[in-house]
Amino acid sequence: MVTPTVAFTDERLPNGLRLIIAEDHLAPVVAVNIWYAVGSKNEVPGKTGFAHLFEHVMFQGSRNVKKAEHIALVQAAGGTINGTTWLDRTNYYETLPSNQLELALWLEADRMGTLLDALSQDNLDNQREVVKNEKRSTYDNRPYGSWSEKLQAHLYPAGHPYHHPTIGSMADLDAASLEDVSAFFRTYYAPNNAVLAVVGDVEPDQVRAWTERYFGGIPANPAIPPVGDLSLPPTLGGEVRETVVDQVPLPRIYFGFRAPAFGDRRLDALEVAMQILAGGKGSRLDRRLVRDDQIAQDVVAFVLGFVGGGSIASGWATVRPGMALERVEAAYLEELDRLTHEPVTDDELARAKALIETEELGALSRVEERADRLAMNATLFDDPALIDTMLARYLAVTAEDIQAVAAEVFRPDNRLVLTYLPAAGSAEEPAA
Repeated sequence: MVTPTVAFTDERLPNGLRLIIAEDHLAPVVAVNIWYAVGSKNEVPGKTGFAHLFEHVMFQGSRNVKKAEHIALVQAAGGTINGTTWLDRTNYYETLPSNQLELALWLEADRMGTLLDALSQDNLDNQREVVKNEKRSTYDNRPYGSWSEKLQAHLYPAGHPYHHPTIGSMADLDAASLEDVSAFFRTYYAPNNAVLAVVGDVEPDQVRAWTERYFGGIPANPAIPPVGDLSLPPTLGGEVRETVVDQVPLPRIYFGFRAPAFGDRRLDALEVAMQILAGGKGSRLDRRLVRDDQIAQDVVAFVLGFVGGGSIASGWATVRPGMALERVEAAYLEELDRLTHEPVTDDELARAKALIETEELGALSRVEERADRLAMNATLFDDPALIDTMLARYLAVTAEDIQAVAAEVFRPDNRLVLTYLPAAGSAEEPAA
């Protein structure tokens, strides 16, 4: 098949800001997405959670924008807005009617250049409490909520930049001073550490003029520190197990494995394998554990791609009431092992590729997704043109590719097994 391509321009301002523009006049909308090359991997011991904290602080005003006014202005213009933080990056994005593009660029430039003018102890304390409440609701007080934190901690050793969760340590956040967070902003929120992608119903010359007008005077930071050592052995070196007794309704088993880094073609094959394992009804795990044997409530398998130190292949199964946990674990692992010594069928491979193709084509049809992917590929790989290659890479995966990467990843000496069991009184005990 002929895969779609995205035409774009790629240039830099004198201060280092990378500007990517892709015209699409199909609808009068525009997506603005700015990626900063800073995530939790850039944090140092004793000062974790800063990258995520700034995702919140960036909406608290700047020199010319009042607290919470950034969101209000975008919404009043008919747009949507948000931001996200992850291990490898932080991004902020708006989708608006195209005649409101100048507003979005001005807002993003104002907070990049002048956020510290509005950062006060009161704002810091307020957003620190917001983050702590987010941790309580997302991690601490949600059933199974600690699984991702434990997954990272086991698969990446202490001291590794990926070891701690993006939300950080509450003790570190409590200890953070106004000068600490100001220094973090001055270090990483610089134009030469950012990629600005603008996609939609735009005129490139006008985008360039506005970008130069609003961002051009922001100084670069020539002293952005390098990331710590991300290298790791490809496997854990042995099976790791942890049992967590908690307020959960049913036993659940999580599995984790070190996997090839994001961008490695072996990870493409692993993602296709995950579709075969758990890509909805008819997938191997769903058919075996949920429908046929009826021993699990649900099954999941997925990849978390990180650019350094290896990615994570993971998944879980929730034990059906009255079923033995050991039986669920054995069946899940048997399906992983089967991938390593038995090629997937032509029908399974075609089904997985069809699911991925549908998802990819749907994503590429949206201006906000194209802006995100262009900025992502520029930030993580210095190559925004990768946006045109991913679908073809997935479609080129063979049964042999899947078998080979499964044999590398789904090994007993590369396996984390994290078991959640209901605390007394939180659920009925499962059958033996």
